[in-house]
Amino acid sequence: MDYRIHSHRNALTILENEPEFQEAWAEVQHILRKITDDMIIDCYNTHYQQKNKSLSTTINRLLKEEFTSFSWSGESPIFQEAKYKDVKGDYWRLDFAKDDISIEVAFNHSTVIAWNLLKPVLASELNHVQKAIQTKLGIIICATQEMKVAGNFDGAIGTYEKFIDHLRPLRNQLSVPLLIIGLDAPKTFMLGEIKQGNKKLGSVVKLDNPELSV
Repeated sequence: MDYRIHSHRNALTILENEPEFQEAWAEVQHILRKITDDMIIDCYNTHYQQKNKSLSTTINRLLKEEFTSFSWSGESPIFQEAKYKDVKGDYWRLDFAKDDISIEVAFNHSTVIAWNLLKPVLASELNHVQKAIQTKLGIIICATQEMKVAGNFDGAIGTYEKFIDHLRPLRNQLSVPLLIIGLDAPKTFMLGEIKQGNKKLGSVVKLDNPELSV
């Protein structure tokens, strides 16, 4: 996948130049570039064509497989206390963590953008609640506006552009380095929408001229 990046509090400079981050950052870049349009199409058609109208669960699945293969911890709890650690769902959990980096894959509603940005901060800062993990830098992986359209994502998802808009007003709260990664639209296909009864599903549409992709 192609992607674009926005660096908050010198995150990119730190990832590229500080030895403790370089190996994990290289893994992140390798994973994102490894996932091809054909891999996305195959995963969607095999697992989600009859379930989902967008590429969100497909990309989530592929990222989870790849990060796990590089020994990144999945669904890592931020806090040690049972009332936070044992809560079902991802509210107090990071999608992935390794060494000093925490990662959130954020294809959810735009109303939780601020929370998605704050979770890596909670993982990196000291807290009066006992911590289960201690990182130093956060990465947010989200969809660009072009990916939102081409991947038939819900209209209310938080896009890369909206994440960037949140950084200035939240600057004092977002006290740790954060890298926002926006996934670009596929070059060779888009996901159309079809109706099956009362259900909306997606359908892979190959682009005759990839240069004209969304």
